[in-house]
Amino acid sequence: MAMAAGLGVLFLASCSVEDTTNSFQRVGLPEPASDNAVAIGNLWIGAWIAAAAVGILVWGLIGWAVLRYRRRANLLPRQNRYNLPLEIMYTIVPFIIIGTLFYFTVVTQNKVLEKQPDPDVKINVIGQKWSWTFNYKSADNPAVGEDVWNAGTVNQTPDLYLPVGKRVEFNLHSPDVIHSFWIPAFYDKLDIVPGRDNVMQVTPTKEGVFAGKCAELCGTYHSAMLFNVHVVSEAEYNAYLKSLVAKGQTGEVKGSVDAQAHGPAIQREERR
Repeated sequence: MAMAAGLGVLFLASCSVEDTTNSFQRVGLPEPASDNAVAIGNLWIGAWIAAAAVGILVWGLIGWAVLRYRRRANLLPRQNRYNLPLEIMYTIVPFIIIGTLFYFTVVTQNKVLEKQPDPDVKINVIGQKWSWTFNYKSADNPAVGEDVWNAGTVNQTPDLYLPVGKRVEFNLHSPDVIHSFWIPAFYDKLDIVPGRDNVMQVTPTKEGVFAGKCAELCGTYHSAMLFNVHVVSEAEYNAYLKSLVAKGQTGEVKGSVDAQAHGPAIQREERR
């Protein structure tokens, strides 16, 4: 059983979520669109392989025992029976399985949490009731020269632009309650906790438009905390930031309400 579970996880070395466009083979996961997604997806699939191997063996043994030792007429089975080698195996094998899964989890976690000292792009993300504000720290970008921002509202879904193939750092902040920053195609997510700035780095690997959302139940309009992620070329990314400069959305704002006071681009409508 330990060998089956261990081999199930080790099989992952020759299999990757990025090698297939088949949703069934990815166990229902979306196509990966970041470097972290590949590592997380492989761990997820490996855990399913290990669970299936153990499950099939255990269910098979249960079925065999039921059939092999079913009740017979006029036969009272022994009420106490010991098998020391079997009991030792039952103790050691779970430790081997858990140890194998723990090892691969730590390896994946270290990769996902790895931070580069000088990422290509820095974005301060504010999750507030009930939308998102994105502050692009682009003052050092020669193509832009200024920090710019974009903010959404309950009724207006904001856009987040990212350059493909570039290391992006998200600095996550909340002024009110706990939110969670999640882009399903990137697989990983991170909570946004008031009073604590969490940091997440990722490298988008696939151009396209992806859904983003809050993954933490945060209040009345939690379901409205959506955003669109545009992974584009570096030229398109710089052009988008320049368009924010042209709209007067420069500097840094602390959220949607602050954005209203800094420019006419955001017209907020309150839901009642």
